[in-house]
Amino acid sequence: MTSVADQSDRAFGFSARNLGRRDSLTFAGGRDFFNQPWQIAPGLPGDQDGLGPTFNGDSCAACHAGHGRGRVPTEAMDPSPGLVLRLSVPGTDPHGGPRPEPVYGVQLQDASTGWAPHEGRFRVTYEPVEGRYGDGTPYTLQRPVYTVGDLQFGPLAPDTMLSPRLAPPVIGLGLLEAIPAAEVIAGADPEDRDGDGISGRANLVWDQTSGRAVLGRFGWKASQPSVAQQTAAALHEDLGVTTPMFPVPNCPVVQVDCARAPLGGTPEAAGPVVERLTFYTRTLAVPLRRPGEVRADARGAELFASAGCGSCHRPVWTTGDDPVSALRGQTIRPYTDLLLHDLGDGLADGRPEYLATGSEWRTPPLWGLGLAQRVTPGTGFLHDGRARTVAEAILWHGGEAEQARERFRTMDASDRDALLAFLASL
Repeated sequence: MTSVADQSDRAFGFSARNLGRRDSLTFAGGRDFFNQPWQIAPGLPGDQDGLGPTFNGDSCAACHAGHGRGRVPTEAMDPSPGLVLRLSVPGTDPHGGPRPEPVYGVQLQDASTGWAPHEGRFRVTYEPVEGRYGDGTPYTLQRPVYTVGDLQFGPLAPDTMLSPRLAPPVIGLGLLEAIPAAEVIAGADPEDRDGDGISGRANLVWDQTSGRAVLGRFGWKASQPSVAQQTAAALHEDLGVTTPMFPVPNCPVVQVDCARAPLGGTPEAAGPVVERLTFYTRTLAVPLRRPGEVRADARGAELFASAGCGSCHRPVWTTGDDPVSALRGQTIRPYTDLLLHDLGDGLADGRPEYLATGSEWRTPPLWGLGLAQRVTPGTGFLHDGRARTVAEAILWHGGEAEQARERFRTMDASDRDALLAFLASL
C-alpha cells in the first residue's frame, strides 16, 4: 500500500501512496528541506543558514541524488559527492562507538565555507582483480585504493582506520524502522547453531533519545538506531549543521577557526526542521516490482533462493505499530535481515563500529535495486561503490556469503542471467 508504480529517474522521490492529506503536507515540507542547499552563516532573514564551516555536501540531495545512492568518482583521482571517508582510531567513544581521529574527527571534510580551511581530500584509484566464471567466461573486478592528502592540520594519527562510505538510497526507511526489534533480533544466529554457515548478528548501538543501547538498523554497519538519529547525524557530520540532538558544532579541538565561525542559530536546524526531514525520509515510497516475462522471473527467484541469497537478504517482513498510520501492518519485501554478516577479507575495512567488526556489514535492502543506475547514473554498488554492476557486487561477497557467491559464479550463463534479471525486477 505504500509503494509507487514508477520506472523513471524520479522513481525514488514519491511519498508512500497511502499517506493522508495532513501527512502529505508534512511530507511536502520535508521535501523542501531535503533538496534546498544550506547557506553560509550569517545569512539573510529567512535563509536556511549554518552550513559548515567544514562539510561534504551542502544539502541532503547533494549526496543522495534522486534519493538514491551517491555517485562514485568518474575518474580515478576525482572526489565525488556522496562518497565520504570515515575515520577512527583504536578504542571506543564513551558509548562504545568508534573513537574519532583526534585532529579530524569521525569523517574527513573535503569542503569549507571559507570561515575555516577544509580538512583534507582523498583520492581513489583502482587495481584490477581478474577472475573466471565456472564456464570459463572471464571477468574483471576493481579493488579501490585510497590516498589521503592535502591535509590542513598535519598528518592523520599513525593508527587511523579509514572506511569509504557511499551514500545509500533513502527509500522505505520508515518501513524498515517499523519492523519490530524483537523479530530482527530473533533472526540472529551468532553461533551458527543451525550449521548453515550464516551467523547474522544484531548490532547494539547508542540511542541519543533513550540514552541506552538499542538495535541498530541503518548505515552500512547498522550503527544508527533510528531515522531521526540518522538524519541528525547526517546534518552534523555531512553538512556541519547543528541540531537539538547534536548541538555542538562539528569542530575538533585543534580546529580553532572552525570553532570561531558564526552560527546559523542555536541549533542551526531547529526541532521542526529535523522532524520534517525525518518524516520525509521515513515516508518515501519504494517502487513496485517490475516483473519481466513470468517464467523467467520465477526462475530467477528460485535460483536466488537455491543459491542461499535469501539467508541474509530475507524477502518478506510485516511491520508492526508505528506513529505514522500509513506504515503500520504492511507486508513488505525489502530483502534484508537488518543483521551484520562477515563478508570476508575482500570487503573488510578493518574499522569496527559498536559490535560490528572490521569485516562485518549490515545486509543492505534490495528493493529498488533494478532502478539504482537509472535514478543515479554512474552509481556503484557495495559500501564503497566499487562494483560497477550487480554481478560484480555478488562476486565480491566472501565470508558467510562465499558459498552463495560460488553457486552464482559456477552457474551456467543462462542461470546467471535469470538470477540477475530477477534482481533487476526488484
